[in-house]
Amino acid sequence: MSWIKTVPFEQASGKLRKLYDRVTGPGNNVDNIMMVHSLRPHSMEGHMALYKNVLHHSANTIPKWFLEVLGVWVSALNKCAYCVEHHYSGLQRLLEDPERSQAIRAAVEAGTPETAPLDAAQIAAMYYARKLTEAPAEMTEHDIAALRAVGWDDGEILEINQVCAYFAYANRTVLGLGCSTDGDILGLSPNNSDDPADWGHR
Repeated sequence: MSWIKTVPFEQASGKLRKLYDRVTGPGNNVDNIMMVHSLRPHSMEGHMALYKNVLHHSANTIPKWFLEVLGVWVSALNKCAYCVEHHYSGLQRLLEDPERSQAIRAAVEAGTPETAPLDAAQIAAMYYARKLTEAPAEMTEHDIAALRAVGWDDGEILEINQVCAYFAYANRTVLGLGCSTDGDILGLSPNNSDDPADWGHR
């Protein structure tokens, strides 16, 4: 499941077990991206809090399915198959439109977001995400102005930025520690967006 030692659910105790209890899915399944933190439970706690607040919080105004699109896109740019598969499954579940989901994935895989069935503002967000992922030091205020010009307000721009930044972190956690999807249930997420403390996956 990873290149470093992890503690299985049934062997966990103390703080780790309490955290596992909070993030489990069906059958006490714990995603490998969370289990990889098991030797340092405090970093799992930080990771989960960031993930929940960036992608699954009711104060966000961008539709959750499009935040997942951005996550899939950034993960594809970083060549992180683990996050692509997890979040594409989540995107499919949220969008409830298999044909559109498949067309979005095809555009992501081709590296051509402009061919995805997305509106102009969403495509502009994809361009921003690509530049931030591939050339972060080259970002300028013009990149923000371009997002405003297509209708994103500054709070939404912050949401877009934070999803890109979160996936930079998550992708490097996975790629740097050799996480695989073996044993994971794809597409689950903490869907109770009104309660930031509810981390249960379903």
